[in-house]
Parts: sequence; structure tokens; C-alpha cells
Amino acid sequence: MASLPDVEALEKPNGERLAPHEAVMGKPPGGYRASDTERRLRWLERHTGRRLQENVSPRPEELRGIIENHVGYVPIPQAIAAPLLIEGTHANGEFAVPLCTVEGTLVLSMTRGMLAIAMAGGCRTVHVRQELSRCPAFILPDVAEMRSFMTWVDENYESIRAHAESTTRHGRLLRIEKYPVQNWLVLDFVYDTGNAAGQNMVTIATDTACRAISEQTGRRYFLESGFNGDKKPTRRNLMSGRGHAVIVEFELPEHVLSFLGITRESVLEFQDMAVTAAQAVGMLGNNLHLANALTAIYLATGQDAACVAENSLAYSQARTTPAGLTCRMTLPSLTVGTVGGGTRLPAQQRNLELLGCVEGPFAARKLAEIIAAAAAAIELSLMAAIVAGDFRQAHQRYGRPS
Repeated sequence: MASLPDVEALEKPNGERLAPHEAVMGKPPGGYRASDTERRLRWLERHTGRRLQENVSPRPEELRGIIENHVGYVPIPQAIAAPLLIEGTHANGEFAVPLCTVEGTLVLSMTRGMLAIAMAGGCRTVHVRQELSRCPAFILPDVAEMRSFMTWVDENYESIRAHAESTTRHGRLLRIEKYPVQNWLVLDFVYDTGNAAGQNMVTIATDTACRAISEQTGRRYFLESGFNGDKKPTRRNLMSGRGHAVIVEFELPEHVLSFLGITRESVLEFQDMAVTAAQAVGMLGNNLHLANALTAIYLATGQDAACVAENSLAYSQARTTPAGLTCRMTLPSLTVGTVGGGTRLPAQQRNLELLGCVEGPFAARKLAEIIAAAAAAIELSLMAAIVAGDFRQAHQRYGRPS
């Protein structure tokens, strides 16, 4: 595996910025002294205008709505991976991505993937959809009432929507989809949650609407049927998504393939085998270790880490071109936000500011694009390590204390 430079390698001694192709020739990563950490912080401040302060633990009174029975904090190491170059629907420019992890090689691998993408001119991201749902189930006495109850829901949609939206300033009910199963009618309340991830938002809004339905029809309901796949990997979430859906695309010309130590032919050979193996074991979609990237970014930015269970679904594919390869990854289910929950914590809010994801009506969509691009970068790096035969060496060198 080629040397993976730390962020200091992206800068010449005189402070001039290195081009990505120069940066990959930098010194091997390392430096575990306090002065090395401070050097990286100075680099980050100069190139992003943000200073990451230490000791930003919130006061206990600030934790209401985030945790109960609070007794203290467990520090998790934080790093950054850079440079992530994006031309997207909402995310545009160069980003330094904060990561919280205890898995050696993860940060370096993501950095290498980002460098490779930067050498190719960056990646494109397309924000496709933002929808989050809650799926209550109404209980009917017999199946004969199913059609009339479904018609009643359609005829009273505006009233139901008004009840749901009365509980939130930012959420919008987009539609109610109906799924009859035996003598139960599953109502899929689908919302745009604005800049919030929205799990609590859609729960409260949907329950308010369902109470009104129950009062007017006399029918009982369970607030959650399990149909929406909340925090579970499901085929529905793979196809329809839950949260944000983002597509990432980038080119790998020959000089980048050479840097990674791979060829078009070797990548396609590996892809053919990996997709077949994924189908054989019943994997939903195909990816190598998407959960690693998502968990590290979620912890750093205050997301609900349990959502990785449903969010680590993707379609990944490489296609040969005359100049090299075109790589695409579709992440249909990213349940993330920039307001509420853990995003209120000082350190996590600071990291969202580092990414420029705290202001504007589409800050959450911008964050979703950054997360998707960073995840694609680490997928690229791991794929290259396996194809080039460097997977073991990388973990042996960087994943151990000495």
C-alpha cells in the first residue's frame, strides 16, 4: 500500500498548499506526541478557519433529552480525514471530515480514498430524496371494513395532515401510503423532516394524527407496526430509503489506479466475485464495510449511531471507460440531521460547524452528501487494498499499538 500522509503532508514548509498528487508522496502518517496533535490542529485552523477546542463537555443540565441517569463521559479519540472534494447538489468544495473511532487504519484508509478521488478531480454527489416515516397499524374487526376505512383515510387526508403538522414547526407530511394486511391497515406516514433527523418528530406527529383518526372512527391502533424498518436493515429501506438518499460518482483515470496499485481488469474481476458472493449469502445491496465510515462520522456529528443498522445499505459498482473506471455508490437510507438530539452537544456542534452544516434550510442534505462521499472514499480504499493484496499489511502496520 502506498504511504498515507497525515494532513500536514498536504502543506509545504513555506505554507503553500500541495496539490493532491504531491500530497500522496508525503511522509508516512504518524506522530503521537502532543506537538503532533497541535500541529494538525493548526493546519486545520489555517485551512478551514475553525479551531477545534478541547474540553468541551456540556454541563449536566444541558443533557436533558439526550441521556438519563448521567454519570460522566467516555472520551473517544477524534481525527480528521481530508481533502474531500465534492461537487454536489448541496455540498460543494473541499471538506475535512471529523471521525470518532477506536479502529486503527480507518482514518488513514478514508484519507487515502479521499486523496485518490481528489487526484481524479473530486466526486459528484446527487441528493435524491429526503423522507422519513412512521408506520402505525389500525385494527379492524373484520376484512369487510378494509375498503371503507381506506376510503375514509383518503377523504380526510387534509384533516389528518393538519393534526400531524400541528406538533412540529419544521416537519411536513408528504403523503400517507396504505398497506392492507389481513385485518390490519398499515398507514405509512411519510414526512420531510427539514434539518432534523426526525425520529422523535415523526413519532409525535403520527401519534397525534392517529389519536384523531381513532376518536373519529373508533378503531384502535399500534403506533409502530415495524413496517418502516426503523433501525433495521430491510429490503424496503434499500429500495425506498429512510431519511436521505444520495448517489456518489467519481472517475478513476489510469494514474489514480496506478497510485492505488490496481488495474481496471483486477477491479472488475474482484467486483464480479464480490457481487456474486453478496448474492450467495443474501446480503442487502453490496458494500465492503460501509458501517465503519458511518459510525465514525455519526459519533463525531451527534447522530443516532443505532441508525447505522438501516443506513449501512448501498449499491456500489465500477464500470470501465476508455480513460479508466467510473465508480458509483447509491446510499438510499441516511437518517441524519443537523438539529436536535446529539447535535446539540458542544463538540458535535463544533464538528458540524467545521463541515459548514449548521445554517441554511438544506444543512442536513449537505451533511448527507458529505457523509456519502466520505463513505465512498473508504470503500474505494478498502477495495483497492484487497485487490492489490495490501489489506493485511495495512492492518498489521497501522492497526496495532507498535
